Amino acid sequence: MEMREIEIFLTLAEELHFSRTAERLRISPARVSQSIKKQERRIGGALFYRTTRTVRLSPLGEELYHALKGGYQQIMRGIATAQAAAEGASGTLTLGTLGPYSLQIRDTLDLFRSRHPEVRLQHREIQPASPLDLLTSGDLDVAHLWLPVDEPGLSVSPTAHTSAVLLMTSAAHPFASRESICLEDLGDCTVVEGRSIPTAMEHVFNPRHTPSGRPVRRGPQVSTWQETLSVVSSGQAAAGVTAEVADFYTWPSLAFVPIRDATPCRWAFVWRSADEGPLVRAFVGASVDADRPVA
Repeated sequence: MEMREIEIFLTLAEELHFSRTAERLRISPARVSQSIKKQERRIGGALFYRTTRTVRLSPLGEELYHALKGGYQQIMRGIATAQAAAEGASGTLTLGTLGPYSLQIRDTLDLFRSRHPEVRLQHREIQPASPLDLLTSGDLDVAHLWLPVDEPGLSVSPTAHTSAVLLMTSAAHPFASRESICLEDLGDCTVVEGRSIPTAMEHVFNPRHTPSGRPVRRGPQVSTWQETLSVVSSGQAAAGVTAEVADFYTWPSLAFVPIRDATPCRWAFVWRSADEGPLVRAFVGASVDADRPVA
């Protein structure tokens, strides 16, 4: 397969729509169709099942997608990094982070700046209650977010790091004196509610139900991180957070209780697939390289 054919296949596998794939790649739908048919003839089997209304991957297509995706992304990031370095890339890359979490990615920032000193790195703050808004509106080029992010049109880097999950409560909360709690205990809690947060992302910190199916009550709706801190410290509700928050918000009115059976929170970089230019790929490449163990 040529690189362009791989790109067409992977994009169609993500979009599952010929016109959207063509628009994203700036080619005609006929070109997409011709490329897929050529690949299917070469491989000897259907990669997609098509009807007049739907497109979905065949089992063969699923296998090829998983085999190609990681290698292709790594190649493209390497090319983008080399191109940007050779061209003395300049411009502005806008990065979104959540409060103190920018300290988690210091190695990535340092490596990116050393590779591309002419690039201006601009920072914007993401609000946990609406984590995707700035990215989908185009105000950010790259966002540092917790996973899962499964929204269409967004690409996600490999996991950069993980964090333990805690419950943040007021100092007077019944759980504040405990050494730890379990997810089932959340059925006895009231937690904050985000303004526009995807369900899968919300459930990492504030699930709707406990493992046995008990509902987890919702308290005040919050729009900003400062509102979350105020609501929790005043005792109106609790909130799931990561261990880093406990290090930075040592308020006497707050308590942090480990959730011993919570799955660790995974973090990665996210960007709009249609706007994956050389600077975005170079930044994501720096994140991968910064996270790679030194031999």
